Amino acid sequence: LKPYRVRVNAILDSTLAFAPSNIDKTDGKLNSSEGNLMADIILTQAAPIFKSRTGKEVDIALMNYGGIRNVISAGPVTARTAFEVMPFENYIVVLQISGSVIREMVNYLISSNRPQPISGIKIVLNREGRLQEVTVQGAPLDEEKTYYLATINYLLEGGGNADFLKKNNGVTDLNYLLRNAMIDYFKSVDTLRASVDDRFIQLDNQ
Repeated sequence: LKPYRVRVNAILDSTLAFAPSNIDKTDGKLNSSEGNLMADIILTQAAPIFKSRTGKEVDIALMNYGGIRNVISAGPVTARTAFEVMPFENYIVVLQISGSVIREMVNYLISSNRPQPISGIKIVLNREGRLQEVTVQGAPLDEEKTYYLATINYLLEGGGNADFLKKNNGVTDLNYLLRNAMIDYFKSVDTLRASVDDRFIQLDNQ
């Protein structure tokens, strides 16, 4: 068993990428560096697979704050990093969903009081904390339009109180573990760039 364990550890601990600083899900109020990275990974890795199977584009990605289980520490990023951040066997699914359900998702995000991981969508609250603007891939949210949302099976199955996802008009299972998507992404980039940004903001009182 020992040679096997040594081999497994060597695979888990080989450097795939480098993080210049800690990437943490608690470093922002409405969005976080780690949440942004995770949602961006889902969108980036799911999009080409979904496009090749369906000819459609993935518009948005959604994950849950609670599903991120560890900080990505500054320094070498490895396969073990992916297991520590995502110890669950969650896999990526793409939902066909109406703009009106995306509106429900936005309300869910506003009321969650956690920086839930999102990508492909931008939410602006006014100074009083009420919704001012929603854009998807740079265009205003259209409640009549069909969108394609990449998420994880845990949320589709009702985890995280994301019941609105059950109002989808079709599910494509990519047969792709989120952890494997992370590892593939780590291999594809030299340096992990992640920060709090403007994808979900509240206008200040100035």
